[in-house]
Amino acid sequence: MLVLTRRLNESIKIGADIEIKIVEVGRNSVRLGIVAPKQVSVHRKEIYDLIQQQNILAAKSDYKGLGDLKSAVSRKQSK
Repeated sequence: MLVLTRRLNESIKIGADIEIKIVEVGRNSVRLGIVAPKQVSVHRKEIYDLIQQQNILAAKSDYKGLGDLKSAVSRKQSK
């Protein structure tokens, strides 16, 4: 892990495209501004973890329902 000290209005660069700027420093928190290309997802860690859990559940889901939908559409089209 890289640990850096930054002051208000100072920045950290990650590669050429991502900049993290210290916007505000409070008693128990730091507000960060993040500038990144639109194709780069930026999430709080707890949200990222939730997205990963949902992706795992979706990958494990049963696709039998899609077969039922295909059958229903086929029956409707043949009428």
